[in-house]
Amino acid sequence: MGKVVLLTLIIVAVAVMLLGIRVFFVRGGRFPQTHIGDNKALKKRGITCALSTDYADRHRQGLHPTNDNGQKNLNS
Repeated sequence: MGKVVLLTLIIVAVAVMLLGIRVFFVRGGRFPQTHIGDNKALKKRGITCALSTDYADRHRQGLHPTNDNGQKNLNS
């Protein structure tokens, strides 16, 4: 049982190191941005995040969901 746990920890540690090579070993390194709104190629084509598009459409049409206090409700 102990050998399996040790082997699992070693495999996970190696995986984290391989995933984080750029972050750990490159000066100023950081994980790549994977959000669609941060992708330069998609921005050039005019493709944006669905949530951003929905928010912009609602804002343009004056459809701001509000709660009972008259404040914007960001959860709906």
